[in-house]
Amino acid sequence: MSQTQHLPSDFLFGFATAAYQIEGSPSAVGRTPSIWDVFCQSEGATKDGKSGDVATDSFNRYKEDIALLKTYGAKAYRFSLSWSRIIDFNSASGTDVPGSFDPINESGIKFYRQFIEELLKAGITPCITLYHWDLPQALHDRYGGWLDKRVVDDFVHYAKACFNAFGDVVKHWITLNEPWCSSGLGYGYGIHAPGRSSKSRGGNTATEPWIAGHHLILAHAHAVRYFRSNVAPLHGGTIGITLDSSAYLPYDDKPENVQAAQRAYDCRLGWFADPIYKGFYPAALKELLGERLPQFTEQEIAIVKGSSDFFGLNTYTTNLVEEGGTDELNGKVKTSFIRPDGTQLGTQAHVPWLQTYPAGFRALLNYIWKTYQTPIYVTENGFAAKSDVTLPLPEVVHDVDRVEYYSGYTEALLQAIHEDSVPVKSYFAWSLLDNFEWADGYTTRFGVTYIDYDTQVRYPKDSAWFLKKWFEDHIQKA
Repeated sequence: MSQTQHLPSDFLFGFATAAYQIEGSPSAVGRTPSIWDVFCQSEGATKDGKSGDVATDSFNRYKEDIALLKTYGAKAYRFSLSWSRIIDFNSASGTDVPGSFDPINESGIKFYRQFIEELLKAGITPCITLYHWDLPQALHDRYGGWLDKRVVDDFVHYAKACFNAFGDVVKHWITLNEPWCSSGLGYGYGIHAPGRSSKSRGGNTATEPWIAGHHLILAHAHAVRYFRSNVAPLHGGTIGITLDSSAYLPYDDKPENVQAAQRAYDCRLGWFADPIYKGFYPAALKELLGERLPQFTEQEIAIVKGSSDFFGLNTYTTNLVEEGGTDELNGKVKTSFIRPDGTQLGTQAHVPWLQTYPAGFRALLNYIWKTYQTPIYVTENGFAAKSDVTLPLPEVVHDVDRVEYYSGYTEALLQAIHEDSVPVKSYFAWSLLDNFEWADGYTTRFGVTYIDYDTQVRYPKDSAWFLKKWFEDHIQKA
């Protein structure tokens, strides 16, 4: 490797988590239930029947987690806030009256302020995600949550509270994490909260995902507009959205499969990226859905277009794409890891949807830069190693497959930046800790730190030390 291939001194290297996945303490400092608290009470909602009630107990152990971040050489930490810890849904003053909002929960504000100040004392840059899937149950009960446009105003109310409370010390903001998952998994397949689909909880897979997605885009855009008008002039800072995507590569060079790979990008990533960065829904999505796809007014698109300072990217794997699928939420394509010669793309993870393929990561970074011409922040990237669930302590910390994954993906990152001139500004590994992995419960582990859930003892894995050394070697000293 050339000694000149370094990352700039302001490159943000760190780890990512989400509030519901790590915090626990579901009623502490006035927090009220989210849709995940309620969803997890349903039989079969998670693989092990468990919830995030305890998770990694990070509400109580956050100083220990910050010490881990420092030990791992993290320059930044991406975490989310719990909406229902910030806004007080216990109060009777929350009504359906237009312009009337639930009050701010000052105890929740105080907790997160202490947490942020502890990060800053450790020399770690806080990067806040406002929404990582935990919609307050009160809003779902009140008007249907993301299915009703009133949620836009409630989200902006919440965002304002966060900006006003933390804007003086937090300069990196993400509005939404993976709105495709909120829409598709929560209102299409029904496997994430609130669990709605045509088969469950009275949902409608044909329409609800697209309605929820539309409102998520509007909520993001209106929060950004407030930030740019009221927060950035006073405190500075940058704000954007994080979208998730695999790399989609044609199975072979047949024209129909090349076209299918592009349609996968358009319908999966472009569903949210195209309105935000280009100002309109993709033509492929319009053709697929017809009148079922909601439309923006001219006034709305003026707010939506250009409403992200960067392209936040969560990515894990690569899919080979063929024509002929039936799933609208994936663009009606078939995906696999199997090449025409019968070989697999790479090392298989514990979860069926993930294999190691660094070249796909590089290709995806190039695709996004070419398509959207916006600097990229890699906000999640990681691997669920089989060894996490097959090896006992102390051997489990030797996560060979995860080290292989990070070795390949960090090299691909460097190639994209230096050989392809793609402007990538951050890399956040998912995740700092093994944690509550949504519908998988605690059966899947992505952490660079092993958690003994019986004792909550943290055990650093080899992958944590690999990432520490790699970024120490590759980020220029200020």
